Amino acid sequence: MKVVLAGDTMLGRCVAERLTIGHAAYEEIVTGAVREITAGADLCVVNLECCISERGEPWPAPGKPFFFRAPPRAAGLLAWLGVDCVTLANNHALDFGVQALGDTLEHLERAGIAVVGAGPDLARARAWRLLEAGGMRVGVLGVTDHPADFAATELGPGVAYADLRDGVPEWLSELVAEMAAQVDVALVTPHWGPNLTPGPVPHVREAATQLLAAGATLVAGHSAHVFHGVQGPVLYDMGDFVDDYAVDPRLRNDLGLLFEVTVDAHGPVSAEAVPLALDFTRTRPAVPHEAEWVGWRFGKACAEFGTQVTVTEQGRLQVPLR
Repeated sequence: MKVVLAGDTMLGRCVAERLTIGHAAYEEIVTGAVREITAGADLCVVNLECCISERGEPWPAPGKPFFFRAPPRAAGLLAWLGVDCVTLANNHALDFGVQALGDTLEHLERAGIAVVGAGPDLARARAWRLLEAGGMRVGVLGVTDHPADFAATELGPGVAYADLRDGVPEWLSELVAEMAAQVDVALVTPHWGPNLTPGPVPHVREAATQLLAAGATLVAGHSAHVFHGVQGPVLYDMGDFVDDYAVDPRLRNDLGLLFEVTVDAHGPVSAEAVPLALDFTRTRPAVPHEAEWVGWRFGKACAEFGTQVTVTEQGRLQVPLR
């Protein structure tokens, strides 16, 4: 079975303008060559780093600099890409308040896309989802370590929040163990750590160890906006998938990876990372000189964990996951 995983997918701001005012075709946002990979997989899971709504007001947090809201067409774009599940456990799900979060959940449900990591109350925000494909059962659980003011409450909407700087909380370990007992693959997809770091910070590394100990068989993180290395079944950060962000000239957050994970009866076997180029509001396969840089940086990042990267005949970057 093939599971495709992508990092931060931001469909607001200038991407939203292209989808609404510009009436851009979906192929103008994500090229057909990339869509062949996402739609061709048995399952596809991404981090949706925005709300989908035409309503709401900016979240009243002092000093909050960015607010991301996508139009209803964004749900159609995700469905066209073949996305089966998104995590909303991140620092942008409530950018336009609880009303916009409610709209997001409705738009995704109508598009046939499952959601983890956010919900109308604490229990549903924390709940994991079961996906079935290729004769296998895959559990998906989303969680974020920021911001605390987005956290769902017993009776109020929000995200699944855990302050991972203090370690993996008991409730999260219990949910991971519960999920692992009922599925073939237990995928935890955390939004963790600060932006634009070249590698995972200490609390992220420790949290990954604890999630594996709780029963996770695959951990796929995001938040840094740049890809990090792979260590066993942990993809520390998948970087960005679609956005309109300013480019860091050193970390090159405009060059990314799309991960295709091979799974067998014993769990994740390996991952093939496909080099991507994130043009302004448009994602396409990397051309040779871009792919060469991506391969160099990914190889270096993986080597820090003792993970060897092999380049396939198709130019993909293959790493073992066990």
